[in-house]
Amino acid sequence: MTLEGKVAMVTGARQGLGMSIAMGMAEAGADMVICDRVLDDGKLDGVAEDIKKLGRRALTLGGDITIEDDVNDIVNKSLEEFGKIDVLVNNAGVTSTDSFLQLPYRRWRLILSVNLDGTYLCTKTVLPHMLEKKTGMVINVSSILAQQIRMNIAYGVTKAGVERFTLGLAREMRRELGIAITCIRPYFVKTEVVMEFMAGRDTSDYEEPIIWQKYPAMVAAADPQSMTGKILDKAALEEMFGPIQ
Repeated sequence: MTLEGKVAMVTGARQGLGMSIAMGMAEAGADMVICDRVLDDGKLDGVAEDIKKLGRRALTLGGDITIEDDVNDIVNKSLEEFGKIDVLVNNAGVTSTDSFLQLPYRRWRLILSVNLDGTYLCTKTVLPHMLEKKTGMVINVSSILAQQIRMNIAYGVTKAGVERFTLGLAREMRRELGIAITCIRPYFVKTEVVMEFMAGRDTSDYEEPIIWQKYPAMVAAADPQSMTGKILDKAALEEMFGPIQ
């Protein structure tokens, strides 16, 4: 498996799954564009330093993926730096612990805007450049909560939407050779945010973030045509690639 010579962009990359995915792709050989709305805590710069220690290039960019001008700026700066984007990982997402009756409309709109509109805007902006070069992969990040009726309703709604978006776009792109549209469906993962929500609860069966370093990198290194339209959970990935330690 190699992403040598490839450029990958990961949104929401300062911590959690985004950081893990970015590190995995860098370990596989990719130069990285890592984006996040929050820059002032130094976490994104820390991820960039870890990527550079692997001998890869790293471009850090801030912006709000729900704002079209911000997304255009992120993509334009990435293309100025690297000349291409081979892999886009739509990872950025937000949630809350509110029950439905306690969920303010503004928070409902925020969750839908980041998780769905952000995925749309980043894909809509990057995909034309992939089509021009006739090569590229979009990896959307869903969640087990697209299937399981647990936790926050708004978050589950957005992740089910991400999977439907993936399948619909994959169908539209099915005749574009070299272009892959796919989705990963993580189980519950011990990220910083999740562990804050789950303080005092049993998380013994939750997965470690580091395992997701390998999975998206393996998907991105696969034959694009074999990945088009697939929504991958852990079992599907291991069926394709074998057990991953």
